[in-house]
Amino acid sequence: MKVKIYSTPMCPFCKAAKQFFKENNIKYKDINVLEDDNARDEMIKKSGQISVPVIEIKKSHSVGILIGFDEGKLKQSLNVEG
Repeated sequence: MKVKIYSTPMCPFCKAAKQFFKENNIKYKDINVLEDDNARDEMIKKSGQISVPVIEIKKSHSVGILIGFDEGKLKQSLNVEG
C-alpha cells in the first residue's frame, strides 16, 4: 500500500492527517502543492478539488482518493484499528 498526501504547510487538516499517519506508523509521501505546480495540477485532475488535503491510497489493484481529513474514513481505508 502506498499513501500520498497533497498538502500545504499552513493547512491544519493536512497537519492533522500527517499526525494521524505518524501515530499509526503509516509511511506516506508528502507533496507540497504550493511548491510543485505539476503536483497541484495532478491533484486537481485526480480529485477535481483545489483544496487540500487530498489523500491518495494505492492498494494492490485499486486507488482511493480521500478529500479532507476524516479520521474514520482514513481508519477504514487504511485498516487501522480503534
